[in-house]
Amino acid sequence: MKINGVQIDDTFAEAFPMKATRLIITAIDTYWAYRAANSLTGFASSVIACGCEADIERELDPSETPDGRPGIAVIIFAMSTRQLADQVTKRVGQSVMTTATSACFAGIHAKDSISLGRSLRYFGDGYQMSKKIGGIRYWRIPVMHGEFLCEETTGVVPAIGGGNLLVLARTSRHGLAACRAAVKAIAGVKGAVTTFPGGIVGSGSKVGSKYKFLMASTNQRYCPTIKGLVKDTALSEEVGSVLEIVIDGLDETAVREAMRVGIRAACGFGPKQGIFRISAGNYGGKLGPYHFHLHEVLK
Repeated sequence: MKINGVQIDDTFAEAFPMKATRLIITAIDTYWAYRAANSLTGFASSVIACGCEADIERELDPSETPDGRPGIAVIIFAMSTRQLADQVTKRVGQSVMTTATSACFAGIHAKDSISLGRSLRYFGDGYQMSKKIGGIRYWRIPVMHGEFLCEETTGVVPAIGGGNLLVLARTSRHGLAACRAAVKAIAGVKGAVTTFPGGIVGSGSKVGSKYKFLMASTNQRYCPTIKGLVKDTALSEEVGSVLEIVIDGLDETAVREAMRVGIRAACGFGPKQGIFRISAGNYGGKLGPYHFHLHEVLK
C-alpha cells in the first residue's frame, strides 16, 4: 500500500488496556486555564517512569463548562484505577488548585469513580463546604485568592494506551514537519491524545533491555546511526531519522481514527519532502491485546 508515494508497511500497532478519566479545568480566562492544564500534564509522557500519561484534549467554550468559564479538557491514563486515583489527587492538588482562579470538574461520569474534591477538601482545614446540585456534590475550598471549586469525584473508564505510528524520513527536520502535521490532525479526534512532548517521540523504545534493571530500551532496529551495526535493521539507506507518535484513547474507535488521520497527514508530505515510509511498533502480540493493522485502519 502507498499513499502519495509513501509506503505503508503491512504491520500493526500493538496497544494495551489502561484506565482513564477526563477532567475539565476552568479559570477566569483561557490563559490561566491553560497554565493549570499544562502544569497538570507535565512529566506525564509515559507510564514507564511518569506514573501516568496525560495531555490536553481540547479547549472548551464557556458554554461547555459547568461554571460557564473558559476551560480545558485533559485526559489522564494509568495502568490501574489505584494508580490513576493517586496521580489525579496529586496533580490536581499541586497543579490546579495552586493556579489562581481555577476550578476542576469531572469530564466523565461513570459507574466507577475516583476521589477528586473528596480528598482535596481537607486542604480547607475544616472551613471547606459542600453543596449538591443536580445530584452531584461539589466542594468549596477557601483559598487565598478566593475559593477553589471542585467536583467530589470523577468517573473512570477502560481505555487504551500505546496506539502508534512510525514516520521514516530523510532527516529529523523532514520528519518533524510531517509529524507536526499529523499531531495537529490527531488533535481534532475526540477522546484521543498524544502525551509525549509536542506529541512526538524522538526516542522510541522496545520492551526489555540487555540490562536487567531496565524495563525498556532504545529500539535499535529503527536507530539510523547504528543501522550498519544492527543485523536486523528496519531502515533503508535513505532513512536518516525515525519519529514516533504514540496515541492514547478512550476507546478503539478514537485510537483507530487518530492513527488514520495522523498517517494521512504525514503522507501528505511524500518522498519529495523527505517522507518515505510509515510503520508501527509491536512486539509480536505479546505486549497488549489491541492490534491496529495499518492497512485496515486506512481502509
